[in-house]
Amino acid sequence: MKKYFFIFFIMFALFANCAYSQISGNIKKQTQNTNRSRIIDSKTKEPIGNAKVKLPSKNFMVETDTNGEFDLNAQIKDKTIMSVEKNGYKPFSLTIDEHSKQKPFTIGIEKSKPYDIVLETDLCHIGDDVFSSNSANAAEFNVKAVGPFLTKNFLIKKVPKDKQCYLTIGSVIGIDTQMAKQMGQSKVKIAYSSPVEIFFNNKQIAELKINGDNQKIPIPNELIKIGQNNQITIKTGRNLFQTAYIDYDDIELMNVLIEFN
Repeated sequence: MKKYFFIFFIMFALFANCAYSQISGNIKKQTQNTNRSRIIDSKTKEPIGNAKVKLPSKNFMVETDTNGEFDLNAQIKDKTIMSVEKNGYKPFSLTIDEHSKQKPFTIGIEKSKPYDIVLETDLCHIGDDVFSSNSANAAEFNVKAVGPFLTKNFLIKKVPKDKQCYLTIGSVIGIDTQMAKQMGQSKVKIAYSSPVEIFFNNKQIAELKINGDNQKIPIPNELIKIGQNNQITIKTGRNLFQTAYIDYDDIELMNVLIEFN
């Protein structure tokens, strides 16, 4: 079967200058402040209040005020995943770093569609919990590994006419492939891993070779079982320089869903 290779790399140099609360809190300010970051509706551009902005690896959460504004008060050492949750909207995530607090930014989130299937919104660590400090984003790993792969079962009742089915991964960090090293994402000096493999109903449909946000992988229509159980498996890579035993690459990902566009 033909494999699809997707390399999505979105670098966000979001320079913010914010004042922060404690690990969690609610923002109550009512007047718009141009020095604070905002969450808005991607279509109407209207501010979204009471959206939850999280840094899962930091156990940090803050809610936006009525102007959609928030402060991101957490110490960040390396690239980490920030998520935005709001009822009626698709889960959103973004990879940020220590520079992201030096200048305010605006994020537009999209309303959920009737055919969207949310498979996972929690931060998931895939691997064996054995990794180098030079591994991509290792300084931000704070979740126990679930094993070398993540599997989700779900029902697709109907495929909308003239729509393409996609597996969307909101954010992924920690990939240590040769390409990730070449792009400066991984600082491992000698070794590198095989790509992350994506399977749909036991058929490989893609490989992920670098870290990034909003990675969309088309699912071939002939693999979809309408009205039946379907399965997605995301399998992390292996250290290609370790032959004495299997050394899995440790990665973290967030917001996995099925979309029709």
